Amino acid sequence: MKRPILNQMFALVCLLLTAAAAHAQTAGARVAIISMQEAVARTQEGQKLANDLQAKYKPTQDSMQKQVGEINTLRDQLQRGANTMSDDAKRDLIRDIQNKEKQLQRQREDAQADFNGELQAYQQQMLGKIMPVLDKFAKEKGYAVVLDISSPESPVLYAVNEVNITNDVIQLYDQEHPVAAATPGAAATSPAAKPQP
Repeated sequence: MKRPILNQMFALVCLLLTAAAAHAQTAGARVAIISMQEAVARTQEGQKLANDLQAKYKPTQDSMQKQVGEINTLRDQLQRGANTMSDDAKRDLIRDIQNKEKQLQRQREDAQADFNGELQAYQQQMLGKIMPVLDKFAKEKGYAVVLDISSPESPVLYAVNEVNITNDVIQLYDQEHPVAAATPGAAATSPAAKPQP
């Protein structure tokens, strides 16, 4: 029941955005597009945050990969000894494999949820910092409307590349929020976080 209401609300927002863009064009105001997801991901700070997040979760990925290897070894052992093992030994080995698979699946789901949560928090943090840069850029360049084309549901069906200000906003953001170069050994001294995907 909620889905049709959401679809109607989304259609209304799209209609309003399209009408605002059309009004801006007829009034001689400039319209631009931006891919906010791309802008957030491609800034130097966004890239650093993504790399830091991947480094934080690498030990968990390595641990899970090791567990996959252990499970595969047990499966091979079961397959090779299928004809020579006692029924009790087979049952125990199958139970051990199943328990390890369940444990790995739970760990995977927990790690993915933690990773996604942190990634979303980083993206929200970055979005909060990039919006003032976008606002400043749009005002300086005289854009009356800036439409985000990141979402597949974006009302923008076509736009010439000349109105895409994504690269310009990334460049301005990097100038206003420079990222310090990493010092050798900094990653080794940073506090270890709980392992993830």
